[in-house]
Amino acid sequence: MLDLQTLERMRLTARPRVQELLGWTVLYPNYRLPPRVEIEFEHVERLPDEPVIYAMNHTDRYNYWPFQFRLWRSRGRFTTTWVKGKYYENRWIGRFMEATNNIPTVSRGYLLSKDFQLAAGRTPRTAEYEALRHWVDAAALDRALPPPELELPRDLLAQPRNTLGIEFRPGTETWAAYINRLFERMMRRFVELNEEGFAKGLDLIVFPQGTRSKRLSRGHPGLAQIALRYRKTIQPIGCSGSDRCYPGSSPIAKGGHITYRFGEPIRWQDLREFHIDEDYEPFSPEAESRHHECFQGLVDLVMGRINDLVEPEYRFPENGQDKRGAAQGADRFL
Repeated sequence: MLDLQTLERMRLTARPRVQELLGWTVLYPNYRLPPRVEIEFEHVERLPDEPVIYAMNHTDRYNYWPFQFRLWRSRGRFTTTWVKGKYYENRWIGRFMEATNNIPTVSRGYLLSKDFQLAAGRTPRTAEYEALRHWVDAAALDRALPPPELELPRDLLAQPRNTLGIEFRPGTETWAAYINRLFERMMRRFVELNEEGFAKGLDLIVFPQGTRSKRLSRGHPGLAQIALRYRKTIQPIGCSGSDRCYPGSSPIAKGGHITYRFGEPIRWQDLREFHIDEDYEPFSPEAESRHHECFQGLVDLVMGRINDLVEPEYRFPENGQDKRGAAQGADRFL
C-alpha cells in the first residue's frame, strides 16, 4: 500500500534501467513484430530541448508506454510519471511502479479511505466517505466541525495506531486533523520527488484528468501547482488510437496506429495572467484556497489545447457533460 515509508524510500534515476529493460524485452518486440504498433509523433519539432511537463489525455491503462518508448528510442529522453496511489495496493505492482520511475499521487480521499479500511476491516460506504471527506476538508481549512452524525466504526476514531506512517493519537487530535497531518507529510515528500526529477533532467508526464476516459473531461489543478511553482514549460500532447491497441488490462498491445500530436509548448513567461508573485507550498490548503482560480484557469487552458490535438472521438463531449469522477466515494481510491 502507499504510505509515508513507501514515499520516503523512493528514488528517481536520470536513466531508469528498468524502463530500458521493459523497452527492449517487452515493448520493442510487441511494437515491431506482427501485428505491429505504429507510433506516430506529429509536430515533435515543437518539443523544447529542456525538460518539460507533458500534459496528456488518458484514454487507457497504458497510453504513456508507447509515448515513452518512442521518446526514448528517437530522442534519448526519459520520464517520470504521476500514477494513482491505488496501484500500490498490490505489492508487486507497487514495486514495478517504483522501479520504472513513477511518482504516486497522494490525496486526502485515498488516505481517509485506506485508514478506514485498515481500522474497520471494510471500505467506507458512499455516505460515510462523503461525510468524512467533508469533515477532513473543513479541518484542512481550520474550520472546526464535529464528527459526522452517523454511526461509524468505533476503532476508526478511538483506536491509537500507526498504519500509514505517523501516529494517530485520539484525545490529543481529531481523526480529521490526523488525516490532514498525514496528507501534509506525504505531499511534501511527493513534491520533493518532483523536484528530484527536475534536478535529474527528467521529463514529467501528467494526466490532468486524473482518471481514464475516452473523452476529455475537466482537468484537476495539480499540474498547474507544480508548473507555476517551478516555472516549468508545459508540453500539451494529444493521444489518439491507444485505446484500440490497449482495449483492456493486458499490457500487451494489439496491432494498430497511435498518434501523439505535440501542441505549442506553454512557457511560464507566456503565462503572466497566471503568475503568482509569492512563494507557496504546492498542494497546501493555503495555496489551494488562495490561488484556486489561477490553478484551475491554467489547467483549463491546457485541457483546451489538448482538445485541439486529439481526434474528434476523444474531445470534450458536445453536450458539455463532465464525466470526471464516475466512480463514487472510496471506489475511486481502493
